[in-house]
Amino acid sequence: MRSHLLEGIVRHRRTRPFTYAFEHKVFYFALDLGELDAVARLRLVSRNRRNFFTFRDDDHLDPPAADLNASISEHVRSTGFDPEGWRITLITNLRVIGYVFNPASFYLCRDRSGALQVVVVEVHNTHGERHQYTLRPDDAGEHFVASMDKAFYVSPFIAAAGRYAVSVRDEASRMRITINEQEEGTLLLHTSLDLARRRLTDRTMARMLVRYPLGPHRTIGMIHWHALQLWRRGLRMYRHRAVAR
Repeated sequence: MRSHLLEGIVRHRRTRPFTYAFEHKVFYFALDLGELDAVARLRLVSRNRRNFFTFRDDDHLDPPAADLNASISEHVRSTGFDPEGWRITLITNLRVIGYVFNPASFYLCRDRSGALQVVVVEVHNTHGERHQYTLRPDDAGEHFVASMDKAFYVSPFIAAAGRYAVSVRDEASRMRITINEQEEGTLLLHTSLDLARRRLTDRTMARMLVRYPLGPHRTIGMIHWHALQLWRRGLRMYRHRAVAR
């Protein structure tokens, strides 16, 4: 089975108008979308039905997917690629006892040769909205690097205008993803994921349940906790803007 777990650290650092940084230990599922039914045969995870871990197709894409593998393949096809024979891996959190919140999920789309051709970054905000950024590499370098203009409201403490630079280093034993957000050409936010690969078994999933109890609940709680700290320091707030369509 190519699907596996990723465990490590997420880091976040704001540079202006003051420095604010934190890091948290996290884990993710790395799901080969062609293996979803096989993954669901494990005891602790199910597809579209309740379990300790639940993968739901409709937790992804906008409009919500009924069959995520087919929907994301069609999305990639609409950008001008032919994904026939491609392998698509989704880096995401699953529902834990019925709840999930994914600030960002990543679809790594590899062609028949294994080359990373497209990365789709799916962003969710706390208003229940979703948006997909579809990235092609800026050049043919050793690692996937791409950039895109901001088109989606994420935080009340960040203006609508901005630009993201995304780097993906998909190595044999580790996964490193970096997102830098620039505002008026200057770095505003640096976010990184540094993750080690773990086997996807009932034993390792049980271990993650113990190490990271109610992980998605903790994620949404920490988002509001850090927002409170920024508000207490007097950071300017911006009104909610609905996702551009």
